[in-house]
Amino acid sequence: MRIRFVVCFVGISLFVSSWDVLFAHCDTMDGPVVTDAQKALDRNNINYVLKWIQPLNETEVKNAFELVMKVRVLSPDAKQLADHYFFETVVRLHRGGEGVPYTGIKPSGTAVDEKILAADKSIESGNLSPLAGLVPREKHHELKERFDKVMSLKNFDVNNVQVGREYIEAYVQFFHFAEGEEEGHHPGHTEENDHLGHLPWILSGTLLLSSTVLAFLYFRKK
Repeated sequence: MRIRFVVCFVGISLFVSSWDVLFAHCDTMDGPVVTDAQKALDRNNINYVLKWIQPLNETEVKNAFELVMKVRVLSPDAKQLADHYFFETVVRLHRGGEGVPYTGIKPSGTAVDEKILAADKSIESGNLSPLAGLVPREKHHELKERFDKVMSLKNFDVNNVQVGREYIEAYVQFFHFAEGEEEGHHPGHTEENDHLGHLPWILSGTLLLSSTVLAFLYFRKK
């Protein structure tokens, strides 16, 4: 009975967690935010990542960057921990800037919606063919306009953070449209979204606590 309870609880936790995982992009280890954060660290140039951050959060990112650059040279373990701390900081602030709850960084290989993958390939290849058949025909004209704006800003100077932010704004608008989100309907930072965003973590914590109590009772009975 106790084992069935734990198995069911694990299943529910994984199911709820998958809501956020399925459509993840900028909060994955494979995503563009972490990729640019890694470049910033490897090349000792924070400008690679500042374009993803709102100006009011620059100080926090810069402080984290300076701290991480000092710590990551101490040892391989220190480097791994420091780098991940920087990734977490950047992704958290980027998500907050978009008005989306932060629920942690998803691991490499996390499932991503096919429209997101196709939009990425479109920007990489310089044409919209990867999105063929994924966006309704009546929306192709606006999709092309948004795509053209992204491509016109794509080759910006990495040290020109203002232009970099203009590129990211166009990039995000292109992705939202490709995914089928209507203008103005991107989820904002509301109390309801905060609760939903934290739900997988709450369930995980409850599962851990429940498992610990059940294990204690089992061994006590033994």
